[in-house]
Amino acid sequence: MPPKPLYISSPGILKREGNTLYFINKQGKKALPINMISTIYALSKISLKSGALDLCFEHNIPIHIFNKYGFYKGSVFPKDFLISGDVVLRQAEHHLDLNERLYIATQFVKGCKHNMLKVLTYYHTRGHPQLQPFISQIRAQTLDNLTTINQVRAAEGQLWRIFYQTYNVILQNPDFYLVSRQYNPPPDPINSLISYLNALLYTTALSEIYYTYLHPSISFLHEPHYRRFSLALDLADLFKPIYVTRIIFTLINKKILTINDFHPKIKVHLTTTGNKKVLEQYESFLTTTFKHPQLKRKVSYRRIIRLECYKLIKHFFGEKKYRPFYAPW
Repeated sequence: MPPKPLYISSPGILKREGNTLYFINKQGKKALPINMISTIYALSKISLKSGALDLCFEHNIPIHIFNKYGFYKGSVFPKDFLISGDVVLRQAEHHLDLNERLYIATQFVKGCKHNMLKVLTYYHTRGHPQLQPFISQIRAQTLDNLTTINQVRAAEGQLWRIFYQTYNVILQNPDFYLVSRQYNPPPDPINSLISYLNALLYTTALSEIYYTYLHPSISFLHEPHYRRFSLALDLADLFKPIYVTRIIFTLINKKILTINDFHPKIKVHLTTTGNKKVLEQYESFLTTTFKHPQLKRKVSYRRIIRLECYKLIKHFFGEKKYRPFYAPW
């Protein structure tokens, strides 16, 4: 059985005893098989002992840290164990060359647009004819003849403005009504849910980048700034329409998640039960497999993110022109 992410959603202590990792909280002491962990998500306040950190580093396990309200705070990574100066140099060259950067950034947005249309078409054919005007608007947004990265980002922003208007059509739930996309901080439950799942997807993309030779801070659509891994933002944008949106629609339309899963006084914060439901649905989606149209074999939605990284590397070395992931269904 391959290693899996470990989600820690209750306060406690991560401690090492010998070569075993333990999580200690009010419920007791639990051994965590280190060889079965790929990534640790600290979703509540935890104390991380230095010995536990050393053990995680020895096994190349990244740790993503969120605060108790589900807001992403940062990540701790072991020393790079997949290093290739040649790959990083090629990646940097493609960032510094405007034409190359424009091509890759535009491909990310084209993939995002295609995946938005796939999601909307899926729901359109399943009882939501009101989506047709939004589908037409998104199709009409041209991504040709863009000459600056700012223009590419502006085009993507317009796509998202249209796309988010479809939430109320598909959800039809007054408890999760989306007036507009807002964050820092999110003002309502639906914005909070979008932000939380976006953060989870960002950290998933970051973990997948870690297992390749790519440098997570050299990006193409987003600007590489201090204190953030902007290539993970690029990849997350490509997959958000499929991953985040479909998970939210499933959670709410199937009544897995209700307004009662948010704290009554602080409506934007999930309860412990609500958080568990979101994480279960997120992990269930990532482990779902589908037949890859090019590879002709089944791959998981988590694995497809790493395959996207490999496609970028092939592009950097001129082996195969980069084309983004298009949802096949």
